[in-house]
Amino acid sequence: MVIEQAKQVLKIEAHGILGLVDKIGPEFKKAVEIILKAKGRVILTGMGKSGLVARKITATLNSTGTPSLFLHPAEAIHGDLGMVTKDDIVLAISNSGRTPEINTILPILKNMGARIISFTGAPDSPMAMASDVVIDVGVEREACPLGLA
Repeated sequence: MVIEQAKQVLKIEAHGILGLVDKIGPEFKKAVEIILKAKGRVILTGMGKSGLVARKITATLNSTGTPSLFLHPAEAIHGDLGMVTKDDIVLAISNSGRTPEINTILPILKNMGARIISFTGAPDSPMAMASDVVIDVGVEREACPLGLA
């Protein structure tokens, strides 16, 4: 039973990744161009599991020579927005695009002059609407038995 479940999870994950291939288009190119032209840092933000993904991407970017940091959206609301400059690029991650803490800080970050790139499974969400570029990362089906991850 465990082996079959493991195989099923891998098949679902593989299907999800292959589904993302067709979503790579003009928005992806725009996001890459914005990041490559950035004079500041790449700042990632996300809550919960999306926050963990954002932290991992931050670590990878730093390891490969792109100055990056993680901004916790709840902490940002309570004073940490000062670490962001107009030269920075913000990558916001939220599957639903409706995370209140993220949607609270994005307009403020935009007013500060930061460019916003969102990664979401809901391209019509409030987070997407507050972004300069939206990358649709929605998958057809989550791999876990509860449909949550």
